[in-house]
Amino acid sequence: MPVIRTHAKPVLVLAGALALAGCSGTEAATPVSPTWHNLEVNAVSRTTAAGGVAMTTSAKPDGTLETVALDLASGRKLWAHPATMAGRLPGMGVPAPAIVETGGGQTVAVAVDPTRPTRKGRWNATLIARDARTGAQKWTRPVHSTFGPQRCGAFVCMSEQTALPTARVVVLDPATGRPMWKLPGIAEVEWSDTSRVVFLRLAKHPVLESYDLKTGKAGWSLPIEQALGAGVDMSGGWSFGATDDNLTGYVAPYTNPKTAKVSAFGLFSVKLADGKVNWLRPSVVRVYPSGSPGFAPVVRPVDQQGQYGGFARLDAESGRVLGQIPVTQVPDSGWWLAFPAQMEKLGFLKHDKPGSAFDLTTGRSAEIKEERGWSFCVTDPKPLALKGQNPGFYAVASLCEYDLAGGKRVNGSAAPPAWFTGSQDGWRTWRDEQGGLHGIKDGTGTSPGMYG
Repeated sequence: MPVIRTHAKPVLVLAGALALAGCSGTEAATPVSPTWHNLEVNAVSRTTAAGGVAMTTSAKPDGTLETVALDLASGRKLWAHPATMAGRLPGMGVPAPAIVETGGGQTVAVAVDPTRPTRKGRWNATLIARDARTGAQKWTRPVHSTFGPQRCGAFVCMSEQTALPTARVVVLDPATGRPMWKLPGIAEVEWSDTSRVVFLRLAKHPVLESYDLKTGKAGWSLPIEQALGAGVDMSGGWSFGATDDNLTGYVAPYTNPKTAKVSAFGLFSVKLADGKVNWLRPSVVRVYPSGSPGFAPVVRPVDQQGQYGGFARLDAESGRVLGQIPVTQVPDSGWWLAFPAQMEKLGFLKHDKPGSAFDLTTGRSAEIKEERGWSFCVTDPKPLALKGQNPGFYAVASLCEYDLAGGKRVNGSAAPPAWFTGSQDGWRTWRDEQGGLHGIKDGTGTSPGMYG
């Protein structure tokens, strides 16, 4: 949970790219990953990055939100402007700003600002684009209701008028704000490259659809029910992650309060080129914490009586089981999942008590004497006290390292593992439990994390 600091000053801890190891003049320099830590923010959203700038949505002490830009190389705060949510659903979490490189060395940050246009009653907020490094305003667009902007290739995509029958998706030129094309209904960007975008069309019968980014010409289409079965309901939540040429999606179960029926749920993978299903795993739930569905999915099967099975680590490329732990090995209660850096083992953490661990490849019990695992810092987070917003929004989760033998936190731990943070062009950023942001450049390339 975030701790809001009323008089916090930025504390930046920097390490150079090279540091001398030992005292001997004959020893070669040992490379050290550049790192930083910024306490000036209280990040509550994911962090996005492009053009050497990291962006997040931060909560202020008075309960309002602000868009914050940081220099990715140093963690130094570049600028901040007020932000808001106008119609976003609590289950979706607080949105991060969209940040897009427009060419010519320009990078644009786009977020929803609480500034109201002059026509009262029709507009609730304003979409504002700013220079990502200086914060200088570039263009605006009035907003009635929206889930927030997203980067889609070299453009900005946004569902707007989401609370009205006229809901639509607009694709905007980030340099000018000019609409390129529109699409009726509500959708979320799940993947994009320089030429295409894949939307999740949110409707009674949700659909994955591919479009040409420049023209809006429709490509392939895949009804989610075709993969997971009839009765899909997105109210339980969803998550997507892409690696290489495939998109892996997870749809969570939802129990209809009127009928008590559980919706179809599970994991599936499609080819980004044509939308054909690679593999599917219906009736499994994703576990937390864990990696992105497209990188390191860990799941539990659920039978028709609602009974949980064991745990399985899947290969995101093929869907096959890489390793599993049978249900007979799962402790009765009072545990939280904990994974090491490489997710080769699964730990059952018991706070302040001895836990247990299992090798995910063999399913055999593992020695816990010196075993460590990463798990949620807080297991009962409190919702954010946001001014003028519906209740039920939470900050993105933070991970802490634990000693499984004693169930206690490990002091002075390094960065959380890449399966949790993900990586963007070699930089990994994450939020600590006080809301401060950390960054490390460890050359891990680009890969999805727990939040996609």
